[in-house]
Formats: sequence, C-alpha cells, structure tokens
Amino acid sequence: MSSRGVLLAAGGTGGHLFPAAALAAALVRRGVEVDLATDDRAQKYGGDFPARAIHVIPSATPTGAGIVSKALAAATLGRGIVVSYALLRRLRPLAVVGFGGYPTVPPLVAASLLRLPTILHEQNAVIGRANKFLAGRVNLIATGFPNLQGIDAAKLRYVGNPVRPQVLAAAQIPYPSLADGRLKILVTGGSQGARVMADVVPAALALLSQSERGRLKLTQQARGEDLARVAAACARIEFPVDVAEFFPDLPARIAAAHLVIGRAGASTVSELAVIGRPSILVPFPHALDQDQAANAAVLAASGAATVIRQSDFTPERLAAQLRSALADPARLALAAAAAKAAGVSDAAERLADEALKLAAL
Repeated sequence: MSSRGVLLAAGGTGGHLFPAAALAAALVRRGVEVDLATDDRAQKYGGDFPARAIHVIPSATPTGAGIVSKALAAATLGRGIVVSYALLRRLRPLAVVGFGGYPTVPPLVAASLLRLPTILHEQNAVIGRANKFLAGRVNLIATGFPNLQGIDAAKLRYVGNPVRPQVLAAAQIPYPSLADGRLKILVTGGSQGARVMADVVPAALALLSQSERGRLKLTQQARGEDLARVAAACARIEFPVDVAEFFPDLPARIAAAHLVIGRAGASTVSELAVIGRPSILVPFPHALDQDQAANAAVLAASGAATVIRQSDFTPERLAAQLRSALADPARLALAAAAAKAAGVSDAAERLADEALKLAAL
C-alpha cells in the first residue's frame, strides 16, 4: 500500500474524535496509513489515536461576541489554512475526511484548494455550522442519521456514526435479565449538562417509596463539583449510589444497564442504539443548532427513547418515569430491541468504503 495515506480532520472533543478514531482503526486494518489534523484540546483524548502522526492546526470559533473577537478568530483560521496547505502539500493524502468542529475548516479548505478528494462526516441529525460552511467545498457528505435537511441530496451518503471498539464489544452483551427484580439505572451527563442530572435524579429518588428505591440500582456520572452533593443526597435517603466524574468503561456500563438517562449528543445516541439500551433523553437546550433535540427525536421515533425537555425534567416527572419502568419492565425490553434495530454497528467500515472509493483505491 502506498505511504500516501488518508488525513482525518476533527475538532478536539470526544464527540468528533471518537468517530474519527473508529474510522482510523478501520482504515489501518485495511493497510492504509492515517494522519490526524486537530487542535490542542485533542491531547486529552488523542494519546491512543491510531494515527502515524497528529498535527495540531491553528483554529478558532468565529462565533464569539464582538467584531474584534470574530476578526481574531478569522485571522487564526486563515493561519490554519496556510499551515494546512503546507501540510497537505507534504503528505499528499489520497483523501481528506473531516468530522466537524472549526478545527476541520482549515484542512478541508486547503484540501479543496488543492483539489484533493474530500468527505465531511456529520454526526448529528442537524448539520453543524462548521460543516455547513464546508458543505459546498467537499465531494461527499456522509451522515450519522438517515435524513439531513438543507443539503444537496446528491452529495449525501447515509453511513451511520462510527463507534469505538469498546462499544462494538458491549453490543455483544444481551439485554440484562430482570430475574432479581432490580432495575439498573445509568445516568450520564457529559460536559454539557451533568449538573441538571445531579439536581434532578437524587431528588426524584427521594420521591419514591422505600420499597420502590429498594428495586433500583443507580450508577451516576457527575461533574467534580457535584460529586459530594449527589453522594450526600443519596445518603440522606439511605440509597447507595456508584457516582464518579468519569467512567473509562462507560460502554460496558451502558450494556449492564436496564435504562440510561442522559443527554442526546450524537455519540451517546449512536452508542445507545448500537448497544441496544432504552433511554430517557434530555437534550441540551442551549445549543444554537438544537442538534441534540433532533438526535433524540430520531431515537424516540423508533420507540427506543423517551424525550423530556429540560424545562419539563423535574424530580416529579422523573419519579413518575421510574415508577412506570418498575411497573412494566417488559416495556423496557421492547425499547431495548427498538434501539438495537436502529443501530448501525458497521458505520466505520461503510465510511472507510466511501473514503477509499473516492480515493480510487
């Protein structure tokens, strides 16, 4: 195989880097070298990224308040394009695949100037601002969800969202038995919104009877500053909780759960579907594109998820949902099957196929 590989470009957050890493692994398995262009935030996630090199590209988000802030961001992006152009001239990649976020913009603009084959992958059910800016410059837009509005349909290919190997391993685990009558609940928050889970979940448990609480087992992700109060709130009602800021084995914990309560980021929704677990989703309400609401709606339409707006996500509403789950656990098993049916476990392979077809390999 030629030493000319494929360059992946992704914003430096898990939501962008995890699907990029899944594609990278699929390409490496096929003997294709991979490079990653990203920003300096990626060092938190990128240590085990399957690339021969990680290139940090200057980038910024031009959506800050004030004309000076926007001008500085535009200048940084311009510098990033110059750096990316030189990098691409040196690497001569067979194709460039972008995964969204503004760090994607300089490499994809440079690739379009050099007339290199280009793909954008849009993880959400609504296209993000950076990808929307780039949409007219690329050859193909691969989508994580079946319908992406406002984009030329001829450019679209539905592939699903590539998921991590740990997720594929967790997907092999059957929906857990309810033979002991205890419902295992997993609460996730992520960077955008673990606080509301810390506010609502312990308060909802306090509204349940002691016998109802005795039939629940809770694992909860909480931000560092919320850990103590979640633990204290559960201690007041003598309810044991496994609470932590981060679970490195989160896919396995999703697989072990009967019900997941969380946000509706693209990675979360896709992992719930591939693993096949029912959920209560509370979309992050302050996103400019309302992407989480659109993601959640796709899973809800299949019967796999209950969607609750954050303004309606009260202790009383959640307590009612938990009572309903305890009263009819068979319904959760049906929702788990619906989630599994909506999952795309081979999305990374599908995207690799599209990248190599475009690169004429």
